[in-house]
Amino acid sequence: MELWIPVTLAAAFSQNLRNALQKMLKGRLSTWGATASRFVFAAPLAVLFFVVFRGATGQGVGVPPGSFYGWGMLGGLAQIVATGLLIHLFSHTNFAVATAFTKTEPLQTALFGIVLLGDQLTVGAAIAILISLLGVILVSMPGGEGRARFRIDSKVWIGVLSGGLFGLSAVAYRGASLSLPEGGVVLRASATLAFVTVFQAIAILIWLAWRERGQVAHLVRAWRVASLVGVTGMLGSLGWFTAFTLENAAHVRAVGQVEVIFTLAISILFFREKVTPREIAGVLLVAAGVVALVLLAH
Repeated sequence: MELWIPVTLAAAFSQNLRNALQKMLKGRLSTWGATASRFVFAAPLAVLFFVVFRGATGQGVGVPPGSFYGWGMLGGLAQIVATGLLIHLFSHTNFAVATAFTKTEPLQTALFGIVLLGDQLTVGAAIAILISLLGVILVSMPGGEGRARFRIDSKVWIGVLSGGLFGLSAVAYRGASLSLPEGGVVLRASATLAFVTVFQAIAILIWLAWRERGQVAHLVRAWRVASLVGVTGMLGSLGWFTAFTLENAAHVRAVGQVEVIFTLAISILFFREKVTPREIAGVLLVAAGVVALVLLAH
């Protein structure tokens, strides 16, 4: 098995834990306050990891080109907005379905990768992504009788926008990491992560100070859960950035669809939310798409 696959699975699991913790914070903080927890508490950890890892390996990444900062800031801003939209969805639907709404991301990531980085997408990978997309559609369709059963929930468009922004951030992070002239895969990934999370922490704190000043104090008081968000977020992001450095971002994000299975389990076991047979069928299709991608992508 290629290294990027288990790294992606670990990243998806960490991201799922982070999302669950942020859902818990949503009742104590505003949407943007809960969003800030991901970046503010992750930034010091990301910088510390980069410094320690660089010292341990004795490697460097060279002088970052201007494109590194451009890609990093583009990805960072896209991820902030995407995270805010996802947390907003947590107020309107259950955890599994809210997360599934964003899972058009691999298809959008593939398009961004082709346009911005010249990435290639095989026929097998495209088929696998479409299988997962069909599963996402099943999860996203509301219950009801007659025609209402086949109407896509209006909130899906918020999820699609969130997924598109996550996809754009994935391609931007791959561009930033690949632009570094030196260093191994993990070092370049950790350097990108350190820069991006510091930029995101500063950006979101400026926004809160300007628009929601009281949320900064609330965020500090919620440090126990918020710090766990930071730890799981940093670990998940390190996994994603490493996988993006190793492999086409669309392939990475498609395997990351396995997160829907993790969210289903947490939704049922932890949040005690009801999941319908149709939603379970959708999740299984997402899983099938992941397996197909691993088998057919190359």
